[in-house]
Order: sequence, then C-alpha cells, then structure tokens
Amino acid sequence: MAATGALCLAVAALAGDAAYPWLKAGHVIAVISWMAGMLYLPRLFIYHCGAAPGSETSETFKVMEQRLLRVIINPAMVVTWALGLWLAWRGGHFSAGWLHAKLALVLALSGVHGFFSAAVRRFAEDRNTLTARQWRIWNEVPTVLMIGIVLLVVVKPF
Repeated sequence: MAATGALCLAVAALAGDAAYPWLKAGHVIAVISWMAGMLYLPRLFIYHCGAAPGSETSETFKVMEQRLLRVIINPAMVVTWALGLWLAWRGGHFSAGWLHAKLALVLALSGVHGFFSAAVRRFAEDRNTLTARQWRIWNEVPTVLMIGIVLLVVVKPF
C-alpha cells in the first residue's frame, strides 16, 4: 500500500501542472472505489452475523470481507490520501477553511476504515461482538461522512 501511495506522489511530482486534471480524475476514481468498499463491507457484516460460526457461509463471508478490504478498500484509501494531499498542495488550498473541515471528515472516514479493518479480523476469528442491527447503523456512517465531504468540496462554504 505504501508503494502505491509513493508511486502516485512520484508521478505527480514528475508530471507537474500538466498532470493536474489526470491526477484529479485518479483521485475521484480512488474516492469512488474507497466509498464503494466502505458502503459494501458493513453490509457483508450484516449478512455475516446471520451465518453460524464455522459454517460454509461464514467462511465465504470471511474471504469476501478480507479480499474487499485488501484488494479494493485499502489501496483506494492510500491513493485517495496521496493524490488528495498533492492536489490540495498544488492547488494552494491548505489555507482554505473548507479544506480543513473536509480533512477532518476524511480523517473520521479513515478512522471508520480502521474500525472496519479490525472488524474483518474479529469476524475472521469468529469474535464479532456487534449485532446485525448495530452493523446497520455503522453502515450509515460512511454515507453521512461522504455527504459532508462532497458538500464541502463542491460548495466551499468557507
């Protein structure tokens, strides 16, 4: 994952201003991928709660959760952060209040990502402690954060 972020920043540094729209598109693609995974993973947890530990269904959910996290969510988060910070720096936005608020929400989303990562490990060990209802509530958290982030980026209210 660190290599992915480093590669993104190296491309950004070498390409300069001409790459700005391309890297912005890459950032948007990474954000969409990250959010897709962050919205789907807790839904898998909801279904996983209904599977008996050790059952074939439970083992299938474990594989799905781990692959989603490792192949899509983690790399997408790294690329989102790497390109997002570069775009903010290159665009001179670090003094903007909207960016400070956006970064706070992205940090919160990253914290939820960490919480979900720990949940994948707990499910893999058959140690989940949350109910399907609790996971339904957690399923809404990334959506609320995403709405706030998009509004700040598009409207730039301050």
